[in-house]
Amino acid sequence: MWGMRRPLGELEATVMDRMWSYHRPASVRDVLEDLRREREIAYTTVMTVMDKLHTKGLLRREPVGRAYVYEPVATKEAYSAELMRHALAAGGNRAATLVHFLERLTPEEAAALEAALQVVPPGSRRP
Repeated sequence: MWGMRRPLGELEATVMDRMWSYHRPASVRDVLEDLRREREIAYTTVMTVMDKLHTKGLLRREPVGRAYVYEPVATKEAYSAELMRHALAAGGNRAATLVHFLERLTPEEAAALEAALQVVPPGSRRP
């Protein structure tokens, strides 16, 4: 789906979390002002990170005046699901990897998995 096969770096993840939380397009300045509530950070740093996230296919952007407004290409949940698919594929034996994963589920995670399987039963998904 996206060119990403590894988790995001710390600042990339922070920026994406902010972008997902807005539920609307945002400028570099919007993200900068938000981040500056918690840390000192330069405009150019945020601009570079957002440009990299655009290049990686996680943000789309539209020109507005002399700047861009950005928005996530997909939801946080869709991004996380893609990471999980890549991790499963990289695990070698998929069945063994899934068994190890299932053994480590908390009761809450197991209940969430059961609920998800009611929504999308095995075999009903696209290839």
